[in-house]
Amino acid sequence: MASFGDHDDIIKSVSDAPPTHYMVKIESLSLLTKHAIERYETEIFEAGGYKWKLVLYPNGNKSKNIKDHVSVYLALADSSSLGPGWEVSAVFRLYLLDQNKDSYLILQGKERRFHTVKREWGFDKFIPTATFFNASNGYLMEDTCMFGADVFVSKERRNGRGECLSMIKDATSSKHVWKIENFSKLDNESYDSNAFFAGDRKWKIRLYPSGTKQGTGTHLSIYLILADPETVSDGTKIFTEFTVRIYDQLQGRHIAGKVTKWFSGSSLENGWVKYVSMVYFTQPSSGLLLKDVCLVEADVCVHGITSAL
Repeated sequence: MASFGDHDDIIKSVSDAPPTHYMVKIESLSLLTKHAIERYETEIFEAGGYKWKLVLYPNGNKSKNIKDHVSVYLALADSSSLGPGWEVSAVFRLYLLDQNKDSYLILQGKERRFHTVKREWGFDKFIPTATFFNASNGYLMEDTCMFGADVFVSKERRNGRGECLSMIKDATSSKHVWKIENFSKLDNESYDSNAFFAGDRKWKIRLYPSGTKQGTGTHLSIYLILADPETVSDGTKIFTEFTVRIYDQLQGRHIAGKVTKWFSGSSLENGWVKYVSMVYFTQPSSGLLLKDVCLVEADVCVHGITSAL
């Protein structure tokens, strides 16, 4: 007996009428196995205003531990076009041609919801391989077979808002050192370092030489800036651990601040209003400003990204 992916009952029938939406003819099927092609995806076809593919496993879907059966699925080919929260419900029929009788074995399940998380439905056990590969049954003759699909979109709707948090295993950090010369001559409110990459994002260090907000006139203010805000879509948040150091160029007793923060389109910068006092920074013994040169380092590691569903 054929079974759906979650073992729900299906409707099994035979018809002389071919599928109206898509057919795929496979010649020299045995060569798929010879070339270790376990999964075959068809070209895209349209039905009900959406794009679909047929997905075939002639020797069973091994990722689901399916043996001794042909596995056949319908996949939503371009789920990104749905947009956040959208889903499509459809009833579909999958076909296999009986070349002896010129009729089609048809399997149909209940209505299924396709969306960005679950974009593939079908039959783990479409037909036993013993039945399929036996030429006398007409499904595979002269190493050739033909599958098909009809898709009937029943409804579409947008769900409420949602998000997906993807944590990054074994995340690596990136360092950037910014050499600031002629510090005493800096007269703008703020200065940015050159851009650098960490976690596939572009960043900058921003320095306020005379401070900002509560640190104005008394402290240096330093921030880490997400430098490519146009790449941050609505609902995206970037969980970032970063350290900013100012080098002690005399004795190596660097000062550092370390935090973990969420960056987003509405929160593009994080840092310290009162990073270090002007008094200590300008003391010759601190080594932080030597020959009017300051060295600032950012060590940035992206640990996770939240995106809208």
